[in-house]
Amino acid sequence: MSLVSREPMTPTAGAVEYAAGPREYFALLKPRVMSLVVFTALAGLLVAPVSVHPVIAFASLLAIAAGAGAAGALNMWWDADIDAIMSRTCNRPVPLGLVQPREALFFGLTLALIAVMSLAVTANLLAAGLLAFTIFFYAVVYTMWLKRSTPQNIVIGGAAGALPPVVGYAAATGSVTLDSLVLFAIIFIWTPPHFWALALVKSGDYARAGVPMMPNVKGAGRTRLEILLYTLALAAIAVAPWPLGVGGRIYAALAIAAGLAMIHFAWRVYRTRQGREANRAAMQLFGFSILYLFLLFAALVVEHGSGLIERYGL
Repeated sequence: MSLVSREPMTPTAGAVEYAAGPREYFALLKPRVMSLVVFTALAGLLVAPVSVHPVIAFASLLAIAAGAGAAGALNMWWDADIDAIMSRTCNRPVPLGLVQPREALFFGLTLALIAVMSLAVTANLLAAGLLAFTIFFYAVVYTMWLKRSTPQNIVIGGAAGALPPVVGYAAATGSVTLDSLVLFAIIFIWTPPHFWALALVKSGDYARAGVPMMPNVKGAGRTRLEILLYTLALAAIAVAPWPLGVGGRIYAALAIAAGLAMIHFAWRVYRTRQGREANRAAMQLFGFSILYLFLLFAALVVEHGSGLIERYGL
């Protein structure tokens, strides 16, 4: 599969010649996704049982953020054709003609190279290798292959979004351990119910774009069942950092309470099958799932970050 043979996309109707500026290139980075990547990577870095100087930690997180942005730019380059069809993504810079596809491609590749090299110099080769693999997995394995070929695209492709805390942990320790893999597992299992809740509402968009999301291939009923099953597994695995010593009492309390809330919202999605109420239940689960993941990793950041503040007088 050649990266340079991709046919340039014709801008959408009404698009005009436009000189892309910082705002358009920043949008290519998928800043919302990038912020979640940085936050979970920070948690991975902080839970590591070693001391990392704040300057090294900041530089490592900056490199991880650049890597996440590079993956987002490459995703937008490849997916410009289907982004133009879907209402949720049609206002992205490439389908609007604000950034040319080739510009997005080379921007993403250049940023990826800078990110990986920077992390290798700042932290270590293992962390840099994991970051390179994350970018490759998201941009090539998920975006170019899985997304358009299987309803399990989100399940398998979720590995890319689950790797940042492992990268952060490796940047601090130069290793991958059970502690970091548990954080990986939480995000990995969280991804399907999070995205499938949105897919239930946006199934028409995905159908028009030819993306085989679970509701379009297996049906809404099967999707609702899998959302519930994944959520039950998530609520259980999310408590694991507590007995492992990665999370403390704050984390345990939040994991249990938020897990029960996730199950409640997933059960509502499972039971509510038709009409606006069904869409409302799905969007409530989608919205709460974002808060859920934030609360879990915020608890880790608070519990472990307080020690860093004390140590360095920040």
